[in-house]
Amino acid sequence: MNPQANLIFIISLLLGTTITISSNHWIMAWTGLEINTLAILPLISKSHHPRAIEAATKYFLTQSAASALVLFSSMTNAWHTGQWDITQLTHPTSSLILTSAIAMKLGLVPFHFWFPEVLQGSPLTTGLLLSTIMKLPPIALLYMTSHSLNPTLLTTLAILSTALGGWMGLNQTQIRKVLAFSSISHLGWMAIIIIYNPKLTLLNFYLYAMMTATIFLTLNTIKVLKLSTLMTAWTKIPSLNAMLLLTLLSLAGLPPLTGFLPKWLIIQELTKQDMAPAATLISMLSLLSLFFYLRLAYCTTITLPPHTTNHMKQWRTNKSTSIMIAILTTMSVLLLPISPMILTIV
Repeated sequence: MNPQANLIFIISLLLGTTITISSNHWIMAWTGLEINTLAILPLISKSHHPRAIEAATKYFLTQSAASALVLFSSMTNAWHTGQWDITQLTHPTSSLILTSAIAMKLGLVPFHFWFPEVLQGSPLTTGLLLSTIMKLPPIALLYMTSHSLNPTLLTTLAILSTALGGWMGLNQTQIRKVLAFSSISHLGWMAIIIIYNPKLTLLNFYLYAMMTATIFLTLNTIKVLKLSTLMTAWTKIPSLNAMLLLTLLSLAGLPPLTGFLPKWLIIQELTKQDMAPAATLISMLSLLSLFFYLRLAYCTTITLPPHTTNHMKQWRTNKSTSIMIAILTTMSVLLLPISPMILTIV
């Protein structure tokens, strides 16, 4: 793709995200979401592969439907209350429609079917944008309306997302699809706590985005798209593969690593809210996703395939990306000890 066009699309993405996050009026928030959708479509379909075109079409249709629902819910609320302010969403029907719209935007169960397909049809760099920055505006809208959302509905969506995200990722061989189901599972953790402690949702999202960015950039560096090629990739940059192992375990939420922090805090908060059964259930369901993270980790470093390909080791990699991966990997693995400081900032 032409670098100037690429730059325009990236700037539009940032602009759309900023407009949605900083707006108070529903129409402005909707405008930001539309700019985002239109800016990411060329980035999904830039390879001109039929799979990419299909992914772009699916993405366009689902996001258009979700945007229409956002507009419909805000208009219904304005009709009943006379308020266009995002924080004044008080009408129960509007809240219900908005929750469905945001679930569709994010890819929460039962509106999750588009997300693995779209991620599978996109390049790794676009997949990174879809998994991180494109999730920020809908989560910001949920954050602003969290006081008026339906707790039962969100808890149900969250538990279903964690269950299906874990279950459907078990038999995948394509890494992008595994990461898509991992994203759905993590969104379940974010959705369950948004009403009780919205700041924890944001903390969870920031840490998830950081760990996912590390994994996507690493996979992009070693040019790996499926499990069979991941097995032979250790010969390219062995040290990077070792760090990928730790990042995957961090994304799974294992204790000494960064990924354990949001899960620990969410379980603690749910227990405080007398939701110990929900906390137990969501913790047990996250073991499903732990299985496929462990399988990815096993393929990354612990197993040797029967036929190794003789790669020359890459002693010189792209310097700017290497520095970014080094910083992100360190943060993805070692932030747990400074969690008190993170909590005071959040």
